[in-house]
Amino acid sequence: MSDLRELYQEMILDHGRTPRNFKVLEGANREAEGFNPLCGDQVTLYLKYENDVVEDVSFQGKGCAISTASASMLTEAIQGKTRAEVDDLLATFHGMLTAEPGTPPDADKLGKLAVFSGVCEYPNRIKCASLVWHTLGSALDGDGGDEAVTTE
Repeated sequence: MSDLRELYQEMILDHGRTPRNFKVLEGANREAEGFNPLCGDQVTLYLKYENDVVEDVSFQGKGCAISTASASMLTEAIQGKTRAEVDDLLATFHGMLTAEPGTPPDADKLGKLAVFSGVCEYPNRIKCASLVWHTLGSALDGDGGDEAVTTE
C-alpha cells in the first residue's frame, strides 16, 4: 500500500471520528447548507468573513467519513485566507478530485488536502468529498439562502 494511501486512510478516519471545528459559529455572517442526495450527506457551513478574509469557519452536519473529513479539513485549510486564496484552493481541490486516477496532486497548494487524491478512483465518492467545497462557494457568494447546495 502506498504511503499516500495509508495517510489518506489515517486522516479520513481521524477527521471523520473527531472532526475539527464541528459547531455552530457564534457571530457568523455567512452560512450555507449542502446536501448530497446520493448518500444523504448534509452540511451547514458557517463563516465569519470580513475584509475579504475568512476569519473563522465551522460546520455541522452528518454524513459519511469522507464528507465529514473533507469538511473538517476544509475548516483548517481556509482559516485566515483571502477570497482569492480560497477560490484558488477550491479550484485546485476540485481539479484533483476529477483528475485521471494516478495524477499526482499539487501538494504545494493543497498541503494535507492532497490525501484526498485517491478519491478520483471512486467516482461515487467524489461528491462526498466535494460537497462542503461547493457549499463554501455559496457561503462566500452570500447565496446561502433557503436553497441547499446539492451535488446532483
